[in-house]
Amino acid sequence: MRKIFQRPDKVLVWLFFGLALFGAAMLTSASGPLGYQKFGDSLYFLKRQLLNGILPGLVAFGLLSFIDYRKLRRLAMPALIITIVLLVLVFIPGLGINLGGSSRWVHLGPINFQPSEFVKVTFLLYVAAWLTAHSGGDTRTVEKGLVPFLSMLGVVMLLLVVQPNTGSMMVIVGASLLTYFLAGAPFVWFLGLGGAGLAMVALLIKLTPYRAARFMTFLHPELDPQGIGYHINQAFLAIGTGGWFGLGYGHSRQKYLYLPEVAGDSIFAIMAEELGFIVMLLFIAALGALVWKCFSIARRSPDEFGALLAIGIGSWIGLQSFLNIGSMIGLVPMTGVTLPFMSYGSSAFLALSVGCGIVASISRESSK
Repeated sequence: MRKIFQRPDKVLVWLFFGLALFGAAMLTSASGPLGYQKFGDSLYFLKRQLLNGILPGLVAFGLLSFIDYRKLRRLAMPALIITIVLLVLVFIPGLGINLGGSSRWVHLGPINFQPSEFVKVTFLLYVAAWLTAHSGGDTRTVEKGLVPFLSMLGVVMLLLVVQPNTGSMMVIVGASLLTYFLAGAPFVWFLGLGGAGLAMVALLIKLTPYRAARFMTFLHPELDPQGIGYHINQAFLAIGTGGWFGLGYGHSRQKYLYLPEVAGDSIFAIMAEELGFIVMLLFIAALGALVWKCFSIARRSPDEFGALLAIGIGSWIGLQSFLNIGSMIGLVPMTGVTLPFMSYGSSAFLALSVGCGIVASISRESSK
């Protein structure tokens, strides 16, 4: 009985619930004016996030933390196939939803969701299971290691590129490559695949005008401040206005329909404006602690499958956080990825909860 009710890592649990609560508070403040302007309800986004994202996410986290993660290994391939099918459904009229020129959502009855968020979990689950099954010398060979890995990764990448959803593609590719490298793949492969990935991103920028415009804005944010550069310049203004201690919770000016996507990928700028530099450092430290805790649990994992799974999930959270925050402060071009725990998006929060619940299960088995 003691083994059955063995608790997962307490620090991981507190970080998860603390970030979820902080995210709900920040979403309430950031989305208020937008919700009132669009729907006549300043709590519209919070209510939907609670109903469709946070509450199901907490349930998923609790259930998965008490299920032996090793049982998920046999479900890795079926789960990945299901999410790949869902990625295809976004292009089918009547099932897929096209918003702003992007086909990223699926409509099934009363449910709307974003399959690209769930493929982050299922692909990392598949990579961990596949690498464990081929542990040893197989992962270091081209025909049994590199080619099968790139084949499945290429399918997911293609479906995400044509949506288009370059941000999610970069997160999945980065997290899976790091997992593959730590599983024993030769370092020269890691460098080669990283270089090939950068070349592909450069090609996408060259071939698609909107990506090229984003990249030029990243290089020269002062160009066209009322056009393509408006978003990043308003984000800079919000972050700079916050200073050391912020304007105070709920006192952002940019959220009053000046800064685009205040409830989505721009929420960090609103947080910095209201809470200031010092609180944002503490928030980034909390995200870093969560990533480090995933890696620490991986070191204590009782088997290779759990170690690789925890590494992949930690890499996913860390890379996505870096891409979002980095785009707001001008370190990387804007990619459109959400900020974990903070941004509005029920699919994103639910997928993140599933990932953290799996890591909690790994820590629970490790403590035995």
